[in-house]
Amino acid sequence: MANLPDPVKMIDTLRAVVRFKPLELDAVERRLSRAANVDDYRRIAKRRLPGGVFDYIDGGAEDEIALDRNSRAFSDVEFRPRVLRNVDVVDLSTTLFGTPMPMPLIFAPTGFTRIAHPEGELAVGRATAAAGIPYGLSSLGTQTIEDLGAAAHGVSSDARLWFQVYVWKDRGLVRSLIERAKAANYEAICITVDTAVLGRRERDVRRGYTLPPKLGLDTIIDGIRHPAWTWEFVNSDPIMFANIVGTSVGDGSDAISLAEYAMAQFDQSLSWDDIEWMRTIWDGPIVLKGIQTVEDARIGVDMGIEGIALSNHGGRQLDSAPAIFELIEPVAQEIGGEAAILCDGGVRRGSDIVKALCMGATAVMAGRPYLYALGAGGQRGVEHLIDFFSAGMHQTMALCGARNVDELTRDLVTRAGQHFVGQQPPTANGSLGNPLRPEFVL
Repeated sequence: MANLPDPVKMIDTLRAVVRFKPLELDAVERRLSRAANVDDYRRIAKRRLPGGVFDYIDGGAEDEIALDRNSRAFSDVEFRPRVLRNVDVVDLSTTLFGTPMPMPLIFAPTGFTRIAHPEGELAVGRATAAAGIPYGLSSLGTQTIEDLGAAAHGVSSDARLWFQVYVWKDRGLVRSLIERAKAANYEAICITVDTAVLGRRERDVRRGYTLPPKLGLDTIIDGIRHPAWTWEFVNSDPIMFANIVGTSVGDGSDAISLAEYAMAQFDQSLSWDDIEWMRTIWDGPIVLKGIQTVEDARIGVDMGIEGIALSNHGGRQLDSAPAIFELIEPVAQEIGGEAAILCDGGVRRGSDIVKALCMGATAVMAGRPYLYALGAGGQRGVEHLIDFFSAGMHQTMALCGARNVDELTRDLVTRAGQHFVGQQPPTANGSLGNPLRPEFVL
């Protein structure tokens, strides 16, 4: 008769190589524990949010070419890691507008944020305040300037808040919003300059999705299929453009009137003269968001602008706009250290932050990633995402042999699949040139 297995020995063998993870009763923690990257936050958010809501967050203009190329441009570049560089201590910190920050990351302004989670901007503001990174509130935000200020500064008196400005036809309203931001101790204003008209977002067209959403049978069915989101939605305050409630449209109780008013306010006559007018009512740093050429970056710097945010609105405005990552180096070669250069578009990993800084960016901005994380897990999701970016940046710098952001230089990156032939002469500002130029060969 064959020998029977020894159950005690089997258990000892299993215990030597296997550990059973404890049962997690917290649903949010269970979800976040399965999120290894931004694509995972996106997947979780897609499952939790109604289709129209998710597509509003996720979609881009027309064929979504610019949206796709924003992220793909990062993967077209590879590192040239240096070894034996003693990376026992890696420092991610930098400064922006003369103020230290723990890592070169800013959470960009996004409109209608409470569709991802009932707390919306308050959850994001508390998470960024705790992490010490700046966060921008949109003019089309769903929490007020004052409420976000109180929430963020309640976590940290040093919380860094920016207010994003659409230069609307009603200049009195614009002035009032900026004055409110100043009174609430916001650090900077971020003027969006790429919305003379709104881009055609065809996912929203197919869904019949509007702001605010209009109820139809498909909307009701979608809500039934996402009961957790729907329950939170109906048990929360109405979602409105909080900062224009009661200012110019009746008593502000009608969300549809507010939305129609806001959409009609985009001013196609916006010009550089309006940027000069902004300086007369705001004495702090000004960031121009939506710069997509070297020429416009130069004009902005010559006007004394402190921050140039290279951005195509996340691919939501002009399709086939330039991939933002590819703009960093030529703009850096033109304006050098005359203004902060912010890369706003396509950042999905800490390694992307490192690549952007190697090309000449001062910091990066991210929007969709934190909306995915917010939809996946509220404030804890946003905190989880910040840790993901920080850990990824730390790991990448260590593996590249860079101990601090000053060591993130142009010679650490090159075009994927290519290498240097000899040492290339630097350009006037010390750059080794564009990775698409002929000195980079197969």
